[in-house]
Amino acid sequence: MTKTGSKKDAPKPDALEQNVGNWLVRSLILLAIVLMIGHMQGKNPAVILFQSSERGADAPLVMRGGDPYIRALMRTISASESNVQNPYSILYGGTRMQNLSEHPDRCITIVNGPNMGDCTTAAGRYQFITTTWEAKAKKYHPAPAGIFMWRNYSFEPQYQDEVVYRWLSDSKAWGSDLRQLLKKGQVNTVLKMLSPTWTSLGYGIETNSMSDNLPKIYQKVLNQELKSK
Repeated sequence: MTKTGSKKDAPKPDALEQNVGNWLVRSLILLAIVLMIGHMQGKNPAVILFQSSERGADAPLVMRGGDPYIRALMRTISASESNVQNPYSILYGGTRMQNLSEHPDRCITIVNGPNMGDCTTAAGRYQFITTTWEAKAKKYHPAPAGIFMWRNYSFEPQYQDEVVYRWLSDSKAWGSDLRQLLKKGQVNTVLKMLSPTWTSLGYGIETNSMSDNLPKIYQKVLNQELKSK
């Protein structure tokens, strides 16, 4: 091929730029469609399947299986954090969530205690604030929707349970194996370790009327969990 032919057949710079531009547009459209689908999946209203006349620790977990000692600990946490019927849908102050497809992220004014006047986004059986839920769901949630950094973490009852179960079972997260401590009967030690996270457990700044009874409550629900294993 002659040099003249080479120059004639080579694509013009404007054509190259147009092709690259078209490719980028198509790629962005495809990405937008994928993100929209993932976003819509995460936004579908969740059906609250959990209904129980029992309150707090007496209400069974939605999650099936797992170690009975950790399960009993989860129920004990809810005795002081969400001692109401159907605790998975409760917001701070007693308001109910109607959609559990994600954490509600509603900041409600605190009406008593050392943080009175501030607001809190605490929600669900374990009273997760938004930032804690996002951090722990990112690490422990078993079924996030969406892709890459555009993740949505369902706040449905089973996922509240599973995130907390995996978190409490992670010895690296607490610097100790909580299950082994509980098996040795060191309930108070475990509650003290968890009190900076759940401040109503008896050693925090928001001790409540349930706090002193938590070791007995733990033993009661542990016996139930061991029998049902």
